[in-house]
Amino acid sequence: MINYKVILATLVIVISGSNLMAQDVISPSRKQAIDSLALEKVRDLSKYVSIVGNKDTPWSEANRVIERTLELFAEGALMGVSSINREEVNYYGVREYLERLMALNYDKVNIQWYNIQYISDLERQPDGKYVGVITIYQRFEGTTKEGLKYVDVTKKDVTVYVERKTTQISGRLIGFWDVLLGDIRVTETKPGE
Repeated sequence: MINYKVILATLVIVISGSNLMAQDVISPSRKQAIDSLALEKVRDLSKYVSIVGNKDTPWSEANRVIERTLELFAEGALMGVSSINREEVNYYGVREYLERLMALNYDKVNIQWYNIQYISDLERQPDGKYVGVITIYQRFEGTTKEGLKYVDVTKKDVTVYVERKTTQISGRLIGFWDVLLGDIRVTETKPGE
């Protein structure tokens, strides 16, 4: 399940960031690479959520995918869960969210994310990190053996964190921009078709 696009985008960011290690300003070309990487991570998350939620996924595979999913997130990130049957939105840590998704009481679950796009450009924060927001729409469908079906469409905002980091490669300090996902907030939930 190696994602070569993510590896390539990360290498582009590392290489382009190595020349200007002391700078914390994102150039337009670097920003484009960072934006691509952030969108790719959200698309990966979409695939991972679909795999974990699928009742046909073996338990061991779902757990492996959960570990991969955790690598996409900043520590302490929360994921929102909503329903057309209640007003409030509940928030869970990423691992707990995914484990709850695996345990849903449906015989068949289908989750699709679409219209993935930036709604807030990256803005520099006082601590030097950049923060942006990507919006997605999620269509959730759960079906029981008896044929009962629950369908909703949820609009979610994914916080994206970009920060300058360094690593050592062959004894040389290399600067790079790291992209991590943060909280996923529910902004709207409505019945699906």
